[in-house]
Amino acid sequence: MSKHPVEAHSLFDPAILVPAARQAFLKLDPRRLMRNPVIFVTEVVAALVTLLFLRDLAAGNGDAAFSGQIAIWLWFTVLFATFAEAVAEGRGKAQADSLRRAKSQLTARRLVKPDGTEAVEIPATDLKVGDMVIVEAGQLIPGDGEVVEGVASVNESAVTGESAPVIRESGGDRSAVTGGTQVLSDWLRIRITVAPGSSFVDRMIALIEGAERQKTPNEIALSILLSGLTLIFLVAVVTLWGLASYSGTVLTVTVLAALLVTLIPTTIGGLLSAIGIAGMDRLVRFNVIATSGRAVEAAGDVDTLMLDKTGTITFGNRMASDFLPVAGVTRAELAQAAHLASLADETPEGRSIVALATGEFDRGQPEIQPDRAVPFAAETRLSGVDFGARRIRKGAVDAALKFAGLDNEDAPTEFRQAVDRVARTGGTPLAVVEGSRLLGVIHLKDVVKPGIKERFAALRAMGIRTVMVTGDNPVTAAAIASEAGVDDFLAEATPEQKLAFIRREQHGGRLIAMCGDGTNDAPALAQADVGVAMQSGTQAAREAANMVDLDSSPTKLIEIVEIGKQLLMTRGSLTTFSIANDVAKYFAIVPALFITTYPALSALNVMGLASPQSAILSAVIFNALIIVALIPLALRGVAYRPVGATALLRRNLVVYGLGGLLLPFAGIKLVDIAVSALHLV
Repeated sequence: MSKHPVEAHSLFDPAILVPAARQAFLKLDPRRLMRNPVIFVTEVVAALVTLLFLRDLAAGNGDAAFSGQIAIWLWFTVLFATFAEAVAEGRGKAQADSLRRAKSQLTARRLVKPDGTEAVEIPATDLKVGDMVIVEAGQLIPGDGEVVEGVASVNESAVTGESAPVIRESGGDRSAVTGGTQVLSDWLRIRITVAPGSSFVDRMIALIEGAERQKTPNEIALSILLSGLTLIFLVAVVTLWGLASYSGTVLTVTVLAALLVTLIPTTIGGLLSAIGIAGMDRLVRFNVIATSGRAVEAAGDVDTLMLDKTGTITFGNRMASDFLPVAGVTRAELAQAAHLASLADETPEGRSIVALATGEFDRGQPEIQPDRAVPFAAETRLSGVDFGARRIRKGAVDAALKFAGLDNEDAPTEFRQAVDRVARTGGTPLAVVEGSRLLGVIHLKDVVKPGIKERFAALRAMGIRTVMVTGDNPVTAAAIASEAGVDDFLAEATPEQKLAFIRREQHGGRLIAMCGDGTNDAPALAQADVGVAMQSGTQAAREAANMVDLDSSPTKLIEIVEIGKQLLMTRGSLTTFSIANDVAKYFAIVPALFITTYPALSALNVMGLASPQSAILSAVIFNALIIVALIPLALRGVAYRPVGATALLRRNLVVYGLGGLLLPFAGIKLVDIAVSALHLV
């Protein structure tokens, strides 16, 4: 796992807890709490009991002490619920603050003449969309944009946390650059595409803060369920009031109000928002920014993963992988000639040839200087050097043969066979010639990212089918798909075909995740249930997706899926606990309330609670404290284990269902002992 670009914060960090405590009070605003029906009802009841306390206090009623304690603990219940949400939000805001502190005051060299001969230095905040800037080695890129000229190595560790630099160049899917990253070599001419204040880093900060997080469909459905349970227990409390009136048992409004709060599902109601926010927070810790909780939740149910090949499964740049000499030429001789011919080639392919020759044969810089270096040009498709009468060239096969004055039929058999072999495996052959003499073939291939096959196997074990989509021909696509270990591939795919494939899968009832980095992936990223854009990709891809992977690792979906499943499991587990908890409290309290009227109920008062008032107060206190006790679990999440639905249901029923039934009996009894010992009632 790469180093995270922002600081990690512990659960009990005072820098988070203190502001969260303040926010908990601000969240008491009824207009905000109305989005959480259970806690809103609890606040209304707390306000009602507070008024009853003030009435009893003014009248000198002996019940004032009891109603006052009930009011205090009801307000604590609401505050603990808002505190849980505030802590979850606070962790995200703390991470956003550390990311904001990482931004420095940038300056920009804005070009004032189209030919780039004159530039003025201005604050980066003064840049406008469409401005052209030039950035040289050692300088920071002043804003988000697209490379229009140049090729350079860029250090993006300030954003991604990765120490390895990446290549940025004009054209294609690797032209997007991010403000605040550093050019390490060469130079880039960049067109600013995003206004200051709306950059990628600024959007990341806003997303991490999560202030506008919307509820997911499952959260909405669960809120409806909790509202329904609240109504059911409201009817139950009214029924108990009627039964008490009929039997002559006195149940005050304070007792009935407190009974309602202890029975409705306040536990899950108080933790629901915190669970959703914490899911997005955990993604941030894996260097993934989610634009909505819906995407996090959907990730837990993904069936199919589509991945763009270039830049996602592979590095995107063709890299030299082998030297294939013709008869009479050694690999060392071919590597030496290829090395010399690539010294003036600043393309990624040329640099990879130099790297391969240096790595395999320990070749440093040549001791003799060439008379003339020939840089790679799109017109000639060749690069090379001249040493006196020696003229060495490297490039496209037809261009190299033409330079040597040869036809394809004149080339040696082993040369033609090597070219065919490279092409059949999905690679690109480059020829190396010296004068009219053919030396051999360089095998260029789009290199599959290391460890990706094992990661795809892990996805397969999770029940997720992987499909590679590429614009390459079927032969190349099949070769890359086999090497990467994907389940299926879609070759010669246009943006329209990618979109149609996703829609077809979705119509079949499947949830689709799409990983991509190019502008041509944007429609598919927008259509997918979970669209994960590589941070190294284009602006269009990042804006279309609902997640951005700062590490540009296509198999990051493993972590994304695990976090999505963990979110769903946490919510399901705590819902099971909360409902079982409410049922247990009902059977723990009701016998104590009616024991004086119906002595036969003493057989059901298994806990031997001291009095009806003690039972109610103990239940209210336990109801508030259990929310506090479960905040760490809600924020950390239930540990994900790749088990089947039946085993998961059984585990939830045993651990959280049975635990939810038993814990209130023990907890309320302990609180009752403390209440009686302190003579609180």
